[in-house]
Amino acid sequence: MNTRTLIDRRVPSEVPMPEKFGMFGGKFVPETLITSLNRLEAEFIYALQDPEFQEELATAMRDYVGRETPLYFAQGLTDYYKNKDGEGAEIYLKREDLNHCGAHKMNNAVAQAMIAKRMGLENVVAATGAGQHGVATAAACAKLSLSCTVFMSADDMEKQSSNVLLMKLFGAQVKPVEGGFKEASSEAIREWVW
Repeated sequence: MNTRTLIDRRVPSEVPMPEKFGMFGGKFVPETLITSLNRLEAEFIYALQDPEFQEELATAMRDYVGRETPLYFAQGLTDYYKNKDGEGAEIYLKREDLNHCGAHKMNNAVAQAMIAKRMGLENVVAATGAGQHGVATAAACAKLSLSCTVFMSADDMEKQSSNVLLMKLFGAQVKPVEGGFKEASSEAIREWVW
C-alpha cells in the first residue's frame, strides 16, 4: 500500500472529531492537544480497518510480544477458595508476565509505536512511573527503529534503576523530572505538542 493511498483515506486533521462518545467518556484535554489527538484518532480508526496493518500487528504480537500467553490453573488458590464441600470457582491466571519485557504494557506499546511509524513520526514520547511502560515503549521503538524519549520522576529513576537501564539499553533517552508521575506526564505532553 503506498503512502498516497493512506493519506487520501485519512480524516483531515481540520475536521473536528466528536469530543464525547458513549455515556461515559470524552476528550477532556487542553485545546493545544486537540489537533494532534484528532490526527492520531483518525489514523487509529483507519488502522483498525486496514487488513495490512492488522496482519503486521498480529505478527508482531505473536513473534515479538509472545502472545498468546497461556492460562495457568492456580491449584493452590482454587483449593483455598473452595468450600468444605469442594464447591467454588476454579481459578486461572492469565500469564501476561510472559510477554516480552515481562508485563502487559507491551501489548499497547507495540501497536502505538506501529501507528506512530505509520504516521511518519520518528520519535515516540512517553512518561512512566515504575518504569514498565517506559521499558515496553523503548522496546517497541527499538523494534521499529524509532527514537524514544521517556520522562520519569528523578525519585522513580533512582528507585527503579534496573528499568532505567533497560530503557537505555533499548536506546531510549530517559529524562528526569522533578516531582512525581503527574509532572513526568506533563513534560511528556509538552514535548509531544511542540
